[in-house]
Amino acid sequence: MKSARCISAMFLAAVTLTACSDGGSEKKPKHNDVPHSWISQQYAPSNTGYLDSADQVGKVATEIDGHTAARKRRDNDGLVFLMYRDDIVAISPQKKGSLIEVVDYAVGYARWNPHLRLAWPAPGSNEFRGGGPGSGK
Repeated sequence: MKSARCISAMFLAAVTLTACSDGGSEKKPKHNDVPHSWISQQYAPSNTGYLDSADQVGKVATEIDGHTAARKRRDNDGLVFLMYRDDIVAISPQKKGSLIEVVDYAVGYARWNPHLRLAWPAPGSNEFRGGGPGSGK
């Protein structure tokens, strides 16, 4: 009887693990990681980031967020900011199109503080990455 339960438990565990896997070997971005490679393939490189010479700020932000969902989005004074796990994607208007910059969260938060401080948590604060007890922050 014990062996039948053991086999049933092992079978159930195997089915559960199989159902949870994506079944493919293609490396998918983790939720809320900036899609660096996708951005570099979609937009032209520039000295400070990437350029979309045709689309306005809002459309570019929607494209990026649609590919890999941001944790938060902030539209402020014609700029759009997308919050990811450890980075900020900032999209700003250019004479033609939009500039896309990907920077570390702490660096971006300091740089664009007037636009972000009332809406997003400061790096190192309890609200950053969810707050509360536990590891992995």
